[in-house]
Amino acid sequence: MIIPKTYEHRPGTGWFVLEDGMTVAVDSPELRDVAEGFANELRTDTGIRLLVTMDPAPSAALRVRLDDLGLDDLPRSRGGRADGAVSADERHGLRVDEDGVVVWGPGPEAVYRGLTSFRQLAAATSAAGAARIPTLSIRDVPDYSWRGLTLDVARTFHDVDTVKRVIDMLALYKFNVLHLHLTDDQGWRFDVPGWPRLLTVGAAGAAEDRPGGFYSRADIAELVEYAADRFVTVVPEVDMPGHSAAAIRSYPELAPENHGGAVYLDPAADRTWSFVEDVVAVLADQFTTSAFIHIGGDEAFGMPADDHIAFLERAAAIVREQGKDVIGWQEMARTEVSARETVQYWMSLTEVDAMLGSQRLEELIPPEFVEVVRENLERGRTDLQRALALGANIIASPTSRYYLDRPFADSALDPSHEQARSRLGMAAYTPTSVEDGVNWEIEDELPGVDLDTRLVGFEAAAWCETVTGREDLELLLLPRLAGVGERSWRARTRPDWLDYRQRLAAHSRVWNARGWNWFTASSVPWIDAPGNS
Repeated sequence: MIIPKTYEHRPGTGWFVLEDGMTVAVDSPELRDVAEGFANELRTDTGIRLLVTMDPAPSAALRVRLDDLGLDDLPRSRGGRADGAVSADERHGLRVDEDGVVVWGPGPEAVYRGLTSFRQLAAATSAAGAARIPTLSIRDVPDYSWRGLTLDVARTFHDVDTVKRVIDMLALYKFNVLHLHLTDDQGWRFDVPGWPRLLTVGAAGAAEDRPGGFYSRADIAELVEYAADRFVTVVPEVDMPGHSAAAIRSYPELAPENHGGAVYLDPAADRTWSFVEDVVAVLADQFTTSAFIHIGGDEAFGMPADDHIAFLERAAAIVREQGKDVIGWQEMARTEVSARETVQYWMSLTEVDAMLGSQRLEELIPPEFVEVVRENLERGRTDLQRALALGANIIASPTSRYYLDRPFADSALDPSHEQARSRLGMAAYTPTSVEDGVNWEIEDELPGVDLDTRLVGFEAAAWCETVTGREDLELLLLPRLAGVGERSWRARTRPDWLDYRQRLAAHSRVWNARGWNWFTASSVPWIDAPGNS
């Protein structure tokens, strides 16, 4: 019942009953907050209340300790981390016996992952204030260190509470990165001192006349801390030089003269570079746990190629001056990238071929933009190989598997979800099923990528063109996000669909306990959904 699937799982033959009022004993002050957080999450998921104590008495129902005993022969995770840590270690163990539970790992983050597995087991088996958990022994470690979600808050503004709910989902499925797409044509979402119209004009709206909004400095600090408590790093993105209409509406002088209707920041204007420097400084100052700033770089339609390259190289240098590392969407591979930069690959070749080989672009895009979009897709065929040749690191976000803003291929058990299928997800994308999200090979989507050395990790993306609010967002995320967690943690092992759907079926209990809106896909035998018992 654990998602992602564990590295090693040895089942027992008995049961442990977790009951209200039992004790969690920690052996180190470093683990006190982790254990308290776990107890709070478990209470939310199941109603079971546990008492946390520093008394390491063996009589405690659940013992939590810092220890790497029996973990040395587990493989180390590949890739990099958003917080820049080079020594973080997520290896952990979990043992459930008839008389109690032990969770251990070499550091607080590793212990948190083990407690998360136990929380899933308890939630799946809880009833009437107790959980009957099968005895077992687990050792686990993720294949890759970067496991994230890009959340679009520009096209639809999501308030602090909604973002926290997303962070809770990420923590449940052992993600460790939330990449906030803070700016786009439809909205600007944070304050930059000296540029007040970014809030009064740029933040005022969103896509399809939805209400706008922005995050104050206090909001950002709250989200960064909330995520860090759950071992999630918040990585900020300002998308430039394209996707900048909200900034240009606020300050029209940031656009070049005689740009023929194209919307991008003017690389020749001193005012532009004052703006970029101020924006990057704010992100570096406020997103304190992230070693990276994402500078976008995608779809600068109408911008001369040489200007686009020069812009990204200068913006990257400004980020490095602030002591941060650089990430850009895959179009950044058209610059002279190196091992100093990370390229986020998104144009799945199978999706590109499908779009270019049909009339989909002509049907979905205004005629004046068809050719520039087609040209960008054509160039996208070689971006990944160029990035690899130049030595850049890769975050994998192929549209075909990791973009969650797709129509549902599964029918729904809930009639209201069946109605939502007709409007949720980008029409340009082929509808996908829950099974499609997990039943695929990594190598097929990342041609030529050395999975041992060049791949940093994985990110899903939740773009919000069709999302009207929280309920729509959660419907797109669940159950798909669990599948992304599975493939990102266990990237080198293709899941068995029948095994995965059985594990997934029990997770509806947690989602319902949390009040999360989730898509009741008919392909899964849900334990707690309309039409299931």
